[in-house]
Amino acid sequence: MLGWALANDGACSWRWMMDMNRVDDLTPSEVRVMEFNKSMQVTAGYTVSFRSISERTKGAIALTARPGVTQDTVEQTWSRHGDEIIVMNNVMHLKLLTLPYFGDRNLTRRQREVLQWVGDGKTTQDIAGLLGLTSATVEKHLRLAREALDVKTTAQAVLKAALYNQMYVMDQDAF
Repeated sequence: MLGWALANDGACSWRWMMDMNRVDDLTPSEVRVMEFNKSMQVTAGYTVSFRSISERTKGAIALTARPGVTQDTVEQTWSRHGDEIIVMNNVMHLKLLTLPYFGDRNLTRRQREVLQWVGDGKTTQDIAGLLGLTSATVEKHLRLAREALDVKTTAQAVLKAALYNQMYVMDQDAF
């Protein structure tokens, strides 16, 4: 289903995988995943894949039925409530997209601030003047931001901070 989710948007019944299994069209890796899922009683459900604004990111969720529930029962539930389930999952996905992601190291308020100014097209000298800092201090904040985000360039840092929702947030300290 991961392969399906990467290539598609919307919802897909797990019956699709069952149909593939019958025609022996699964890779050895996919067979191992199905065997593991079966051992954990994860045998029926739907996968919902979300539209993304970037080809580099993709969101999906597996909606797994309780152990013992058949795919036929899941299909009946989906036929009655599938549209509502899709709406609820899309709302949750949109909410998750707005939450900041904090990895091993968070950006400081000042690092976020200088990255935001860079993202707005300001030079190091412009930022120093705006914030009442020296250019060397601005460069230091940018270097530490690059290290925290594990990137090589400031442009990469701006992109990664934006993708992680660590820039342009109102009250970062509340997180």
